[in-house]
Amino acid sequence: MELTGALCRAGRALVQWPREQLAEATGVSKKAIRDFETGDSDPGKKERAALKHALEAAGAVFLGEEDMGAGVRLRFTHRDVKQLNRLEGEGGVVGDDDV
Repeated sequence: MELTGALCRAGRALVQWPREQLAEATGVSKKAIRDFETGDSDPGKKERAALKHALEAAGAVFLGEEDMGAGVRLRFTHRDVKQLNRLEGEGGVVGDDDV
């Protein structure tokens, strides 16, 4: 799936990266990222791939058109999954009730 400006902006918001941080991580200029996100220009195939890769490494998961339309969500980290598993078992063992 190809990264669009809107998906780039949404992915950056989800991973809480300012444009400066994404620019440093990819080598794509802050102005090129801004212009891409606002629809003013296309940075090129290589740059779009670098932006997508950096955002995915930071935790963004891009969803294709076949997944109910294009979108982006935040991936659970290993620590998040461990915490969720701990919370799910917090009530103790499930058993039958005599009531």
